Amino acid sequence: MLIATRILHIITGASRLPCEVRIHAPEHAGRSWKCRYEIDWPDGARSSAGHGMDAVQALTLTLHRIASDLYASPYHQQGALMFDTPGSGYGFPAIGNLRHRLVGQDATDDGK
Repeated sequence: MLIATRILHIITGASRLPCEVRIHAPEHAGRSWKCRYEIDWPDGARSSAGHGMDAVQALTLTLHRIASDLYASPYHQQGALMFDTPGSGYGFPAIGNLRHRLVGQDATDDGK
């Protein structure tokens, strides 16, 4: 079940291409939980999942994985990916070893 979406944009010349991030509800997966997500990149959708001991951990790890995917993307590296305004970040919590790549509000400790 889809529980959340966020529309980012990729700026290419004069165009703004939508890049939708979809997050699904955590699902019981044997002895653990998984939380699926998709990112609709212009060159094709990518699907993955975060896994955890319970639903909360699976969702939290999924949000971290999304941040990692966004910040590791060539679109971020080119400065073409944006959420609200260019350089303001994407609004997903990132793990510590990714902090040096964060921009805008994502780079603050509290994310506010």
